[in-house]
Amino acid sequence: MDKHVVRLTEDERKKLSDLISKGRGPAAALRRARILLKADESEVGPVWTDSEICEALEVSLSTVARVRKTLVEEGFDGALDRKKPQGRQYRKLDGEQEARLIAVACSLPPEGRVRWTLKMLSDKLVELNVVDYISPECVRTTLKKTNLNHG
Repeated sequence: MDKHVVRLTEDERKKLSDLISKGRGPAAALRRARILLKADESEVGPVWTDSEICEALEVSLSTVARVRKTLVEEGFDGALDRKKPQGRQYRKLDGEQEARLIAVACSLPPEGRVRWTLKMLSDKLVELNVVDYISPECVRTTLKKTNLNHG
């Protein structure tokens, strides 16, 4: 496994020490700060091994390796801050498509059925060319969001 070397400047060590001494802030950031201070291989750093850090701070080896790697690849601030979510969930249906779904759900069910199922609703939207594909789960969450009462 490729070991990422942590070498902190005096200013970075001071920031980490101040963060830990205050004891206020996200627990994950405090944990990462402690890991970085112990893993520091500069002249003034303690140069602990990963296993010593794991034992002292009660974290896994992968956590120590991930913090080291993040420091090397993303820099000092990236190693302390939590990563932002990568993928944004976009709405599957726009307002017009939602209105069509609600209209179908409120209409009479197909012959021989007492009510619409989620699968039947999703198939009907595809049949009506409202969407190319929609899962029954998306239909469920959309109908739940509208507080639609079938009673």
